[in-house]
Amino acid sequence: MNFWETVDSELKYQNKERKDLANAAGFDVSNIGKGIKNGGVPLADTAVRIAQFLNVSVEYLVSGGNSLGSEKNTELSTDFQKFFFYRKLVTKIDSLPSKTKNAIVEMFEKI
Repeated sequence: MNFWETVDSELKYQNKERKDLANAAGFDVSNIGKGIKNGGVPLADTAVRIAQFLNVSVEYLVSGGNSLGSEKNTELSTDFQKFFFYRKLVTKIDSLPSKTKNAIVEMFEKI
């Protein structure tokens, strides 16, 4: 993932809007879409403001991870991709009554 894809993914994870980020960091909201398409990275001061808004490090936004070993980063990245894929389903299951939720969890554990 490039910088802007990571930013967009983090926005979705935190349930924040692109326009709110753009307002807080002082750039045009269209820069996000352009950045995703072009794979660019903003100026350092803009990247810092974006990271502050998202409460993450600039390193995370640039590399998609932290300074752990590359094998660990790959494992974490794969786990995060799985999480993002199944997040809506997990959220829906979590909102069900306890009895129903427990039945679903039990069913998955048996699979």
